[in-house]
Amino acid sequence: MNILDEIIAHKKQEVAKLKQEVAVEKLVKSPNFNRTSISLKKALTVKNSTGIIAEFKRKSPSKGIINDKVEVIDVTQGYLDANVAAQSILTDTHFFGGTVLDLIQARTVNEMTPILRKDFIVDAFQIVEAKAIGADAILLIAAYLTKQELKNYGKLAEDLGLEVLYEVHNKEELDKIELNNKIIGINNRNLKTFEVDLEHSIQLANQIPDSCIKVSESGLSNPRVITGLKEYGFQGFLIGENFMKTVNPGLSCQAFINQL
Repeated sequence: MNILDEIIAHKKQEVAKLKQEVAVEKLVKSPNFNRTSISLKKALTVKNSTGIIAEFKRKSPSKGIINDKVEVIDVTQGYLDANVAAQSILTDTHFFGGTVLDLIQARTVNEMTPILRKDFIVDAFQIVEAKAIGADAILLIAAYLTKQELKNYGKLAEDLGLEVLYEVHNKEELDKIELNNKIIGINNRNLKTFEVDLEHSIQLANQIPDSCIKVSESGLSNPRVITGLKEYGFQGFLIGENFMKTVNPGLSCQAFINQL
């Protein structure tokens, strides 16, 4: 069993338990459920957008503890001061040390910038939950979802006013998605081995139609790489560990963006 299989097996058990404890009706009644989402698409394509989607994550299966000393509200404020295009928040607890509370807290100080709920979606319940906790977008990972699941979950998210970042790692995964006006994230990290190769973004870029927004994810630690990826049509750049491994992620993010 690879890391991804392990994560998904654990997530399915976790969500099954959660569904017994929390009624969907309760989620629908939460204050955030009726708020109008902020568009991730617009944030990435608006004139002078930095394109940076800065992530908050405490740990990962490949690196262990990255940063468990900082508070999500402080990091969020730092990212906003750095003028990020969007924010990504890991809400997986077991493998990444996050919680839905992180997103709820970030939302209290972030009213203008889209927040992506980064988690492993295995059930429609999580999409309703994402809306209820104040997310603007969700991540759907093609590596473990079927073509039909990607379509159904994408439609539900859309119906709830959420946008979707569809994550792929190779052509086979890309072929599962109806490529029309989508936000497509190319993960440079192989989720089965956790190895990183930036060539993945470049190789897949020309197979994504111009109607889609291209986002490069993982292994982005040099501003010059961002400049290079822009030449291949990328408008979004998801960066987490590079900022989070420092004492002050917000300041690191600002320094990075100043070099773009």
